[in-house]
Amino acid sequence: MYAVAMARNELRPIIKLRSTAGTGYTYVTRKSRRNDPDRLTLRKYDPVVGRHVDFREER
Repeated sequence: MYAVAMARNELRPIIKLRSTAGTGYTYVTRKSRRNDPDRLTLRKYDPVVGRHVDFREER
């Protein structure tokens, strides 16, 4: 059971998505390395700015 948990964590790591608006607001999520090997960019709501902006993955 321990080996399964280790494999899961390596396959779907926890990442931080930081706002490109410069507010410093972040979302925390998991991503699939198999489906998205490059850095992820999602359009999400930034409550500091009050609108949707691009959030980029940081490591």
